[in-house]
Amino acid sequence: MESNLQSHCLEINMEVVHKVVPPPHSTTFQKLKNRLKETFFPDDPLRQFKGQPLKRKWILGAQYVFPILQWGPNYSFKLFKSDIVSGLTIASLAIPQGISYAKLANLPPIVGLYSSFVPPLVYAALGSSRDLAVGPVSIASLILGSMLRQEVSPTKDPVLFLQLAFSSTFFAGFVQASLGILRLGFIIDFLSKATLIGFMAGAAIIVSLQQLKALLGITHFTKQMGLVPVLSSVFHNTAEWSWQTIVMGFCFLALLLVARHVSMKKPNLFWVSAGAPLACVIVSTILVFAFKAQNHGISVIGKLQEGLNPPSWNMLHFHGSHLGLVMKTGLVTGIISLTEGIAVGRTFAALKGYKVDGNKEMMAIGFMNIVGSSTSCYVTTGAFSRSAVNHNAGAKTATSNIIMAVTVMVTLLFLMPLFQYTPNVVLGAIIVTAVVGLIDLPAAYQIWKIDKFDFIVLLCAFLGVIFISVQQGLAIAVGISIFKILLQVTRPKTVMLGNIPGTNIYRNLHHYKDGMKVPGFLILSIEAPINFANTTYLNERILRWVEEYEAEDAEEDRKKHSTLRFVVLDLSAVSTIDTSGVSIFSDLKKALEKKGLELALVNPVGEVMEKLQRWDEGRDILRPDSIFLTVGEAVASLSSAIKCQPSNQA
Repeated sequence: MESNLQSHCLEINMEVVHKVVPPPHSTTFQKLKNRLKETFFPDDPLRQFKGQPLKRKWILGAQYVFPILQWGPNYSFKLFKSDIVSGLTIASLAIPQGISYAKLANLPPIVGLYSSFVPPLVYAALGSSRDLAVGPVSIASLILGSMLRQEVSPTKDPVLFLQLAFSSTFFAGFVQASLGILRLGFIIDFLSKATLIGFMAGAAIIVSLQQLKALLGITHFTKQMGLVPVLSSVFHNTAEWSWQTIVMGFCFLALLLVARHVSMKKPNLFWVSAGAPLACVIVSTILVFAFKAQNHGISVIGKLQEGLNPPSWNMLHFHGSHLGLVMKTGLVTGIISLTEGIAVGRTFAALKGYKVDGNKEMMAIGFMNIVGSSTSCYVTTGAFSRSAVNHNAGAKTATSNIIMAVTVMVTLLFLMPLFQYTPNVVLGAIIVTAVVGLIDLPAAYQIWKIDKFDFIVLLCAFLGVIFISVQQGLAIAVGISIFKILLQVTRPKTVMLGNIPGTNIYRNLHHYKDGMKVPGFLILSIEAPINFANTTYLNERILRWVEEYEAEDAEEDRKKHSTLRFVVLDLSAVSTIDTSGVSIFSDLKKALEKKGLELALVNPVGEVMEKLQRWDEGRDILRPDSIFLTVGEAVASLSSAIKCQPSNQA
């Protein structure tokens, strides 16, 4: 009878238990190669070269570096008709924005137009996005101007300030291109969506407040960027307010906001918001010239230099006392503008159903800024407002950037005298209208609904930018985001699993209320990698689970001793483990044995299984009766072992 029962128990185990097999053997070199490939080449860019003749490889290589060679040979007049319309449309927006953003960066207005000429030509050859319209942007302009102004005055030493701006642009391009060449684009992922939304909203408010100087006609305005200093400066200089400037500024601001609203409600009328800035510049310039308004308190741009971009490589500074400032400014503006450019490119690529290569974009934007720094340009990237107009205008290829650049070239050569009487107040209104779109309240509300911690990150970025400074607000938000990641790493989630009645499925008991505990079993799932940073916490937390289970079990059954026999750890979600992590199982086993409990492991994945095998040479942990493929098999096998024990002992 006893032998028959033992045979029956053996049959049960053989039927339900599948052997957990180790992963295929691979050398350290193969593992390192695979890890590096997945880290730096997840898109496998060399796959297109496999099996191709040498000549074809050269062609593919040239097309990879210069995407224009890929779509250029198939370019048609039909595509050109669409591109010329979109190119002229974004040029009408780029010209007034270029002048406005240059003033925001405390640079001569002409530099903004220079930056809308050369960089788009470089991007057209190197960029992979069909919709991205490049040029100066408000956030990068604000950061560049505010960081450089901390040490150098743009009014007292304009030449040095300009040199530092070009040098910072070079370093920004160098950082961007390096990230693309070394395929380190994952670094910019540390700027989470919550961080960017809060940062952009805060920067938009700071930029708008800075325009009060132009909108109110104030002459003596604070150099600081914070909310309190700006408002203090505004209300302490009420004697300088010019009613003529206020009337003109708010009239054109209202017109621009209405045009923006119309285009948002009816995308087919994109040309309304696209042409409104240039129309306002033309109308305001005519009004100032006709009524001699510059003599009645309205400040104007003044005479602008004619001609194309002069070379500026001799103005780049790579030494001296300001080198640290230049490198820091280049790093911050480079990362911010790169993040914005890639995000905008991917957004419109998704709408049209094509892919944008992130590393190509980094190299394109980087080389664009390196070339720009040598041709009197400052930091440029893909602007959302300009790219949206480009997309809605029907752009088919990057030729629209070339059309825009040619239009700006014509302006630089022949039309610069026309901007002499353009009032600064209109440029301020254009900037305010452009940055209003950076305040994304629906996205902020969505983050609040989904993840409160992310919303705290958003608020910290927003409040930090407004009350402290642009760069420190960004640093605070990134720091909190990294702290959140560290919390997730050092405090991994563990949950108790229970059986779904009538099935062999085990799920989180807190989530599935109909799930049931299995008597005698504490089944836990570890839902994170195990490493040196969390082994102590996991060990303590699992033992606490055991104590809580025993206390609850004893209270329910009113017994002195718990019925708990097995602690089962589901390792399905543990993707990686290190040397500190593997030791947790031997420590746990010893602690549980003192309590009269057994430890069982379920489904350790490849790397985890391999390292456990190397650690557990005596097969103390990886015994066949303590490692299983599924939780269901573990429960069935260990339950049958309990049933068989009394008979065996008898």
